[in-house]
Amino acid sequence: MDSRDDAASYDAMDHTQVNTRFVDDLLATGHELRDVLDLGTGTALIPIELCRRESECRVMAGDLAISMLELARYNLEITMLTHRIQLIQIDAKQTPFATGMFHTTISNSILHHIPQPHDVLAESLRITAAGGLLFFRDLARPNSLKVLDELVATYAADADDHARQLFRDSLHAALTIDEIRALVAEFGFAVDTAQMTSDRHWTWCARKPESA
Repeated sequence: MDSRDDAASYDAMDHTQVNTRFVDDLLATGHELRDVLDLGTGTALIPIELCRRESECRVMAGDLAISMLELARYNLEITMLTHRIQLIQIDAKQTPFATGMFHTTISNSILHHIPQPHDVLAESLRITAAGGLLFFRDLARPNSLKVLDELVATYAADADDHARQLFRDSLHAALTIDEIRALVAEFGFAVDTAQMTSDRHWTWCARKPESA
């Protein structure tokens, strides 16, 4: 989503339910949220929701797309959260952050945009502190075009043609639950740390080993 049109279409869609559920489930882990990194923040809607509900939380919100960050900056200004959420343009596969810098690393729907998801997870593990939490959620690729069409009809019925196509393309590009489980297993995590958490999302929730 590098273009201004893509960013505007994304920001115009109603993500309230999905973002609220993401933050609900993140808070339900019981993990203390101090310095949080949000990879692929888009227009910073999840950091905004998180900071509204956690008064001590600070977020570094990163995205590669300038068009997304421009809208994110506007969203932060109107919600008056510029002092708690810092925006940065970064490549999630190779960030400028020190090893173990963040107590929590989160991401919503970044992996299906990146041809090398292994590199994103490897970098996320590097920059997360030992004992820190990794909380990733993304779309799950349906097992048939029929199911894909049903999901688009259900969740993008009120969107414009451009937004519907973005959603369709994202579903096509997403990892299946078996693929994300195989991926996290490469890093030594149990496959059941990745679970289907809706009819169209998987979630990977794990703590970085203290010895790592």
